[in-house]
Amino acid sequence: MPRTPANAQQVEIEYDTFGDPARPTVLLIMGLGQQLTSWREESCEALAGRGFHVVRYDNRDTGLSTFLDAGPRPDLRAIMEGDPSSAPYLLGDMALDALSVLDALGVERAHVVGVSMGGMIGQQLAIDHPERVLSLSSIMSRPGDRVSGNATPEAGALLLRPRPEEREAAIEAGVATLIALGSPGYPEDPAELRIRVAAGYDRSNRPDGFLRQFAAILASPDRTAALHGVTAPTLVLHGAADPLIDRSGGEATAKAVPGAELMIVPGMGHNLPAALWPLIADAVTANAARASAD
Repeated sequence: MPRTPANAQQVEIEYDTFGDPARPTVLLIMGLGQQLTSWREESCEALAGRGFHVVRYDNRDTGLSTFLDAGPRPDLRAIMEGDPSSAPYLLGDMALDALSVLDALGVERAHVVGVSMGGMIGQQLAIDHPERVLSLSSIMSRPGDRVSGNATPEAGALLLRPRPEEREAAIEAGVATLIALGSPGYPEDPAELRIRVAAGYDRSNRPDGFLRQFAAILASPDRTAALHGVTAPTLVLHGAADPLIDRSGGEATAKAVPGAELMIVPGMGHNLPAALWPLIADAVTANAARASAD
């Protein structure tokens, strides 16, 4: 896969593409600690089949992109208490990484689709660089107001637990997390989950990057007021059964963006099960068509 230099922090971003580069581009941004492979190839091909040039990439501190491990460990407690100084970067820096991928591909404007932390990055991209965003799809995310989109105690504990480095322990923990956060209305086969988690581990296992990304989420400012100025057609899609970012996160995001469409999906948790991907792809495609109509 190709890599591109990102910004002044000496970051290189790994990415790949699907479909015809002459078609409108959909930029897929993944969530906390997740690699580009969490956008499954069949999902990317499905979007490409709908007439898009599809781009997915590894955020900094995941996968095969640069790991910013030279500095001190972030102090999450201090950040949550109002001192963000130990965060090595913010979501705004990660939005610049997304732009670097578009720049490397010669893409002036893209339909931006982000899930969870990726939705936060997509929101920041639409705020800071509106000229580059044709449409925005914010999936199972939140606007950063510290009030909406809270986790259940059990789901929140999953974010703070030690992350194993030994292969078998890491795989078991990964599968257990996916099951706990998954969609109760669309359960996935544990054996299939294990295959995917093992493949992700073998591609890249750097749990230290997760902590720095989490620090970026906590240290970044509330986007609610700035989202009032977003003019790109916006879809906010959220699972009714999401235990990690409850549906109020999606509702608050949709309320903040003028004209946003809110879609609450019954039985959906904090994942992208294969059974729901046609619905999600159709919704993203319809939102992109709103940009064309404008």
